[in-house]
Amino acid sequence: MLQSLGLDELAHAIYRFVLDRPGCRLHDLRLGVDAPEAAVRRSVSHLLELSLLRQVSGTLVPTRPPLALRTMLERQQSELLRRQQEFVHIKAAVDRLSEEYEDAQARGTPAGWERLESRATIHARMERLAGRASTECVSLLPADANSAEAMHARRPMDQHMMDRGVLVWNVYPESVYNDRAGLAYARWIAASGGKVGTAPTLPLWLVVYDRTTALLPVDPKNPEAGAVQVSGAGYITGLIALFERLCESMTPLDAPGACEGDQPTPLEKELLRLMGQGLTDEAVCKKLGVGLRTARRMIADIMERLGARSRFEAGAKAVERGWLRPCACGGDQPVRAPKDAKGSSTPPTTAVGLDVGVPV
Repeated sequence: MLQSLGLDELAHAIYRFVLDRPGCRLHDLRLGVDAPEAAVRRSVSHLLELSLLRQVSGTLVPTRPPLALRTMLERQQSELLRRQQEFVHIKAAVDRLSEEYEDAQARGTPAGWERLESRATIHARMERLAGRASTECVSLLPADANSAEAMHARRPMDQHMMDRGVLVWNVYPESVYNDRAGLAYARWIAASGGKVGTAPTLPLWLVVYDRTTALLPVDPKNPEAGAVQVSGAGYITGLIALFERLCESMTPLDAPGACEGDQPTPLEKELLRLMGQGLTDEAVCKKLGVGLRTARRMIADIMERLGARSRFEAGAKAVERGWLRPCACGGDQPVRAPKDAKGSSTPPTTAVGLDVGVPV
């Protein structure tokens, strides 16, 4: 309890010694207190500073603690008032600088959109928008947006928004379960009151603040190309529609992933769809955010479950089982109709061909 006054055991012992022997001298203390002389002198100086002792004609006299401590408390109260006033002035200065910054940003922003060239500029803009968010912040965060550096930069912004009651809603690719740091961050968001889900794939990173302003990449395939900030009902309505469409296939984080019977998981269905587009294994694993060996293991497992000897056969059997919807196109790339012996094209079948000549 006495430590809050800065009194250690030696200082307390000296004070008790002087109480029993008022008018004693420093020489008496050195004889009566078992401690080095330098330590005794320091403790006496501290007791004098606290006004618990006073010097009278070279002797030490104890003072009444309430009177002595009242003087000390008055000094501390005066210091607290001074620092409180200083805090008020600093806060006013910060508020003024913030207003000037916002005014300058508003003057330099073209209506509707603004290109952000560097990562530092993007981060500064995210800080600004996160600080102004009042209702929600929804994000699509593919694998390349979940580096340790990116998560370290986002954490204080996400924490600040959630502390203010802003809903933070993040959607990650299902490959986040293979990323220990990314999964820990996603679980932290969920445990802190945010909303978190996973989808088989995400087309690009996207952050929308209060459904009024959004950030998205200039080129999803080139992170160094920068980002663009967009606003306006036309832009935002389309981006929110994209977000909500992806949320239809979203699975809550850590939800039970077992499927009934031998049905494929959402990730496996997405794998089949990407294979049907004629993508190579390398392109498939990049879109899914998994390693090449993992993607090939998944492909081999699906073909074994389907009892297929080729990817084309796997596509046909997937359609038969209802795992895929029959379609005459492969999504991003149309499926070419096979040619007959005379060189003319025959009508395409309803099955999705997956045999694109890429080894498993």
